[in-house]
Amino acid sequence: MLRRSARVSPELVLRAYRQGLFPMAETRRSDRLYWLDPERRGVLPLDRFHLPRRLRRTVLSDAFAVTVDQDFSATIGCCAAPAPGRHETWINPEILHLFTELHRMGHAHSVECRRDGSLVGGLYGVAIGGVFFGESMFSLCRDASKVALVHLVARLRLGGFRLLDTQFLTEHLAQFGAEEIPRDEYRHALAIALEAPAAWPTCTDPAWLRQEFIRL
Repeated sequence: MLRRSARVSPELVLRAYRQGLFPMAETRRSDRLYWLDPERRGVLPLDRFHLPRRLRRTVLSDAFAVTVDQDFSATIGCCAAPAPGRHETWINPEILHLFTELHRMGHAHSVECRRDGSLVGGLYGVAIGGVFFGESMFSLCRDASKVALVHLVARLRLGGFRLLDTQFLTEHLAQFGAEEIPRDEYRHALAIALEAPAAWPTCTDPAWLRQEFIRL
């Protein structure tokens, strides 16, 4: 379901997420946003996350330097940019502005992957209560966005989050255990997770995260 937006503020975005809606633009050049409320919603169950064996080795090898909330602007900018096999995105200037403000307010977060000092992958989304609403990810080299996702899931589990909303189900996400659920089921899970006593983890101790990688 699409609903055309009027004037949008960061506070309105937060209220919309709580109701099960999320904003998108038709293209990165569009000057209007739409609210989406899919009949079937993509979710990634945090207690059933599947970490492929090869990727586990990559994560534990520290092939990437992974940071959190260190360069939100660059991360969302890379997600908005065209890439091989993805000539268009839904992240327009208004989305960039709104989510940058949500980051400043402490609601939007990014996970960044670097190799040799260069940003080569990452993701961003919004945290409210015990829900993380995943928005977009990008990868400029093999496994970069996947490693970012593994780090995100480890942090969400350690922070007590209950729901990872992926909006839609893709083949890329399905390999990690993502699934589609009906709108009513999603809204029920959303209402419960929003009230969970979760907190976005700020600890960056590699040993602290490594134990969670091993449990995944």
